[in-house]
Amino acid sequence: MKYLLLPLLFLTTNTFAARVDTILVHSDAMNKDIKCVVIQPEHAPTIKGATAEPTHFPVIYLLHGHGANYAQWPATAPQLKKEADDLGILFVAPDGGVDSWYFDSPIDPSVRYETFVTKELISYIDTHYPTVPDRAHRAITGLSMGGHGALYLAFRHTELFGAAGATSGGVDFRPFPDNWGIKKDLGTITDHKDNWDNNTVYTLADNLRNGDLKIIFDCGTSDFFITVNRNLHQKLLDKKIDHDYTERPGGHNGGYWRNSIDFQVLFFWKYFLLGH
Repeated sequence: MKYLLLPLLFLTTNTFAARVDTILVHSDAMNKDIKCVVIQPEHAPTIKGATAEPTHFPVIYLLHGHGANYAQWPATAPQLKKEADDLGILFVAPDGGVDSWYFDSPIDPSVRYETFVTKELISYIDTHYPTVPDRAHRAITGLSMGGHGALYLAFRHTELFGAAGATSGGVDFRPFPDNWGIKKDLGTITDHKDNWDNNTVYTLADNLRNGDLKIIFDCGTSDFFITVNRNLHQKLLDKKIDHDYTERPGGHNGGYWRNSIDFQVLFFWKYFLLGH
């Protein structure tokens, strides 16, 4: 069933409250249950002149940062519940472990978060919730480690995601070889340089073609990831890949992300609406 999104100007204010579920999704790949928060619109937006209410929703996956968990996004951006109802979007915030970076580790077979998100979680959500199960109605974004994860997964799986973003994303972690537990899953950068090159967003951008994805990312000007975000922006410009990139005053913190996510949700909503 195709979900028809209509311009926001025609929405009237509703008083519904989105339903927030904390669920367990089993990962066969990692042999464990993984907690996720799902924010589901209580009803579709009330649209003036509409003859029928759509019942299936596009989905935005929200990935958390290093040291956090599935609850980070709902706690950081409580406005997501209202946005779910106002825009008719279903949000999914999975647990990605404290330091997974959302890839399948080439040295530790127990760390398989790419497989979990792309093969297990999406299938579960599309089976158990009223989604529109195609790439044109599926987006992914995240903060910090999750910003890396969102672009990493989307760049590698354009068949699954039509749009992707990052806020304060660690889009190239090679300048930080001793930080955030990365070397335990990739090996040291000295001994396993290929693992680091092959699993960072900046390098994966080499495989992108213009039009593969709708892309949005941003970073605070006081953020320690500002340089790697600027580098990714320049690479996409050099490759003539259309994207939205923004720098705003701010650092690597909840206040910045709480503000940033609203712009990204609107960007994705417009993609769902227009398809381009």
